[in-house]
Amino acid sequence: MIFLVNLARIVFAPLLGEFITFFEVNRATVGLVATLVWLGSASLRMPTGWILTRVPRHYVVLGTGVILVAASALTASAQTIEMLMVGAASMGLASGAYFVAANPLVSELYPERVGRAMGIHGTASQLAAVGVAPFVTLVLAVGPDIVARYGFVSASWQLVFVCIGVAAAVVTVALFFAARSTDLPEAGSTDRDLLGAVRKEWRIILTGIVILGFTGFVWQGLFNFYELYMETKGLQAATARNMLTVVFGAGVPAFFLSGRLADRLPRVPYILSVLVAFVASVLVLTQTTGFLALLAVTAVLGYVIHSLFPALDAYLLGTLPDESRGSAYAAYSFGMMIFQASGSGAVGYLTDVGYTFDEVFIGFALGLGVVVAGLVVFQRAGRIPN
Repeated sequence: MIFLVNLARIVFAPLLGEFITFFEVNRATVGLVATLVWLGSASLRMPTGWILTRVPRHYVVLGTGVILVAASALTASAQTIEMLMVGAASMGLASGAYFVAANPLVSELYPERVGRAMGIHGTASQLAAVGVAPFVTLVLAVGPDIVARYGFVSASWQLVFVCIGVAAAVVTVALFFAARSTDLPEAGSTDRDLLGAVRKEWRIILTGIVILGFTGFVWQGLFNFYELYMETKGLQAATARNMLTVVFGAGVPAFFLSGRLADRLPRVPYILSVLVAFVASVLVLTQTTGFLALLAVTAVLGYVIHSLFPALDAYLLGTLPDESRGSAYAAYSFGMMIFQASGSGAVGYLTDVGYTFDEVFIGFALGLGVVVAGLVVFQRAGRIPN
């Protein structure tokens, strides 16, 4: 299920060029489409947190599968850019509700190995990211024949969402039967006060929002425009698209290893070291040209940023107590997603008004560097919850 909900979030990135051609719009507009996916992902997170105080987590996970099927059908039928925007936001709804419900559930299934469990869960998510560019490339290659022969869609890119919807329907049914035969944990049964959990755990919630909100803002803007960015550095379109495979492929070992490291190392210093490495990687990328050099830097960048996600989840879910874990995680998830969602729209706007990608990403990296420096100061002063 996490494979599909993550695929639904990131599949828009390699399709931005297709949207520009099909709908005859500019970068700022397709940047807004990508932003709406993540705003959609943010919008259900707090309501889902409230629902989880009354409904078992696995019921909510099943509900996200139903949402994903409906959203895929809506997006596949889009004939205007406005309808595509609605579909993009709908695809995001499923992922937002899923992560709020499933991440605490996974951590409660394996309370003694939270980092390892989140790493495995995240690896499954990352496999979707690795496969998204080849998947899109394959569908776009065979799509014209299918469209001409069957005609149930009008463009090849719409077939991408047809495939996601069909797969989501199958997996949702499979998950229903798996949950029915599983002895599920009771750890979240005392989590019944959303606002009380936020008041009690606001320090760790705010820490998570600052870390992933600012970092995610940079990352959203970078990966959603990665294909177009690589083209400005001289790569061919197909090569540029598949550089996304490299940046996400490096995340597979990152998720797998970083979750385990988070169980073994002091979590806050480890997270801060990852943030420093990410800032440095983005700055190096802006100064890099040539295929082999870009390939190497892309791999390092992908490994570093994806090391952050399981480490931060392990820190939050391993620190929050049973009686507030789901509610506090929902509040954190909503806050950080609202902030980071605007990264794509910001990049689209800034490049449309005349700034180059390199200039935009240098500015983003320097701004994030200031935030990381502040976090280091707070950590040394003992002000970050541990």
